Amino acid sequence: MPEIPLPMKATAGDLPEGEGWVYEVKWDGMRAVVSVEDGHVRLQSANGKDATVSFPELQGLAGPLGVSSAVLDGEIVAFDEQGRPSFGRLQQRMHVGDPRAAAARAEAVPCMLALFDLLALDGHSLVGLPWSERRRLLEELVQPGPHWQVPAVHEDGRALFDAATANDLEGIVAKRVDSLYRPGARTREWVKVKVRRRQEFVVGGWAPGKGSRGGRIGGLLVGYHDEPGSPPLRYAGRVGSGLGEAELGTLEARFADLVQDDCPFEPPPPRLHAVDAVWLRPELVVEVEYAEWTSAGRLRHPTYAGRRSDKDADQVTAAP
Repeated sequence: MPEIPLPMKATAGDLPEGEGWVYEVKWDGMRAVVSVEDGHVRLQSANGKDATVSFPELQGLAGPLGVSSAVLDGEIVAFDEQGRPSFGRLQQRMHVGDPRAAAARAEAVPCMLALFDLLALDGHSLVGLPWSERRRLLEELVQPGPHWQVPAVHEDGRALFDAATANDLEGIVAKRVDSLYRPGARTREWVKVKVRRRQEFVVGGWAPGKGSRGGRIGGLLVGYHDEPGSPPLRYAGRVGSGLGEAELGTLEARFADLVQDDCPFEPPPPRLHAVDAVWLRPELVVEVEYAEWTSAGRLRHPTYAGRRSDKDADQVTAAP
């Protein structure tokens, strides 16, 4: 199979406008670099993990391309009953490693692969070409299929952002038409503009609940690193909303192997948040929605959105 690079990442920011920018929907899904060769498809997540088994319906992409090999960049998305991207539904697919279970889940929760870049074709690297040329080749190569498509590009960023807001989408991505593809790098030539504040955090512990949750997880204590790979874990807040019974059971089983005596946060959380807390090795990454950051550096009105096995804990910062 062709070598699969890590994906190029956008920088969060305000909407850039003017000549030389184009705009795409920001899909609320799982980033995937896709390698196709001799009729086989391999999927790699943003942190380099193999995700091929989890999405068997995407194996059908290889035949229609009609080339010996290709490497593409895209996002795997699941939809809710209203046809909107749903990270919650995608969670039912992301963590499945058994082929039979994955096939069953694919029937119950089918996914779509939104392809937005072409990195290599028939053994030739395309990362040195401008985005506009890569996009032209991508559109020529990929025809819409039952589980994949090349979503439209828009020239009016403000109108697309307003549409994303009206339809409760995650946001949009602005791209320079002359941008080269820089594998593994975060670039200001791609800018993600979010409608809803949402990002990854590292779980450093949990606090017990009250009432029906007595003795069980009442809230996750989450944090972030100052810089990628930087050891200190900074406390961001307690997340209790959005934790359903099924997910609570999954987290309790996962946390059993992560318990440690020492608090991983530096400095420690406020005493009120840390009463009877169970500390964990900071290895599990979760997605959190929130209203804003407070002046004290805490999340306001955070809601749990799901686990992120496609993200590495030491790479999680306050500015994703």
